[in-house]
Amino acid sequence: MPNYQQRMQRFQDLIAGAADLVFFHIGTDLDYLTGIHRDIPNYGRVLHPGAWLEGAWLSAERAPILTLPRMTAELGGKGGISGFEIRVLGDWDDPAVMAKGIIDEMKLPASPRIAVSENAEAESLIQIQKLIPDARFVSATALLRKLRVIKDADEIETMRAAGRITEAALTDAVATFKLGMTELDVVAELDYQMKRHGSLGPSFTTSLYNTGTNHPMLLGQPLKTWPRKLNPPVSVLLDFGAVLDGMCYDYGRTVSFGTPSAEQIKVHRLIMDAQAAGIAALKAGEATCAEVDSAARDVIAAAGYDKAFRHRLGHAIGSDVHEPPFLTKGSDTVVQEGMIFTVEPSILQDGSFSARVEDCIVVRPGGGEPLTRGFQDLIVID
Repeated sequence: MPNYQQRMQRFQDLIAGAADLVFFHIGTDLDYLTGIHRDIPNYGRVLHPGAWLEGAWLSAERAPILTLPRMTAELGGKGGISGFEIRVLGDWDDPAVMAKGIIDEMKLPASPRIAVSENAEAESLIQIQKLIPDARFVSATALLRKLRVIKDADEIETMRAAGRITEAALTDAVATFKLGMTELDVVAELDYQMKRHGSLGPSFTTSLYNTGTNHPMLLGQPLKTWPRKLNPPVSVLLDFGAVLDGMCYDYGRTVSFGTPSAEQIKVHRLIMDAQAAGIAALKAGEATCAEVDSAARDVIAAAGYDKAFRHRLGHAIGSDVHEPPFLTKGSDTVVQEGMIFTVEPSILQDGSFSARVEDCIVVRPGGGEPLTRGFQDLIVID
């Protein structure tokens, strides 16, 4: 269990002199700092009275006040959280009155610096500025990122457990795969199995990147691709991950529907060799993000597939799926022990066969430590 009290103290040390008041809406930053978990988001907003003040208010000197609309407190299950002063807004109460009372208690100076999450609701900022017209908004996420970038032992173990859920889901999903099933069948099975094994849900939209001689690559068009049947020969590139205790996993493997061709076997071997090179390069204090990217990319380029590796090698991950820093060309950030990155080389070929692999890797002094190690061979469905 993370020591949230210690995290709060470290954060309050950071905001002293940088902000006069912090407002964290219920989201990733507050989750990391306090363990108040956010929910899987909805496609459309579900509005209720006072939703804009749903979150925590704190300063360098005082513990947070948690303000919750009644629906969040009761239906969202947040009202029973201990360790905070909780103030619940009734359906007919005025959220501005509650917020003004808290602001007055903080005894802010003129032109106060208000730190908020970078993904806060714009409505929250609009309403706060109405109450503090001379407020200057700064990023609380940027301050907190100094803590979030290096994962502690508890976070690493949580990510390891999320990886176990993810691989267990794949194991049981693969047992259901058969020729002629649709792409939607694969996505639905992976999502179901992750929940069945203990994930709150997918950490991001479960995605497939599929190619073959008769299976064109169509990206970002799920309503067109979901009904397509997976008849041989086709490479199915999986991209999915579980959620556990506020942390996100990201994982990928390649499946051949039908006996793999020589090209499928070749590109799969290349991405596995490229990933191994990238993992080995994740030496704490020695390599930059660009150098790690290059170590993996050079393997694919040497085989003549450099143009088919279209994206950066990876990204940091933890409370969010994509976090900075990124394993990409031009980044001179030196990797440090305790950072967790995805290492995810791919070869994408429309009209031919593709392959990708992805695992979460902890930076260590002698090279990266993979948190998942299963399914090293090309998965074949025949």
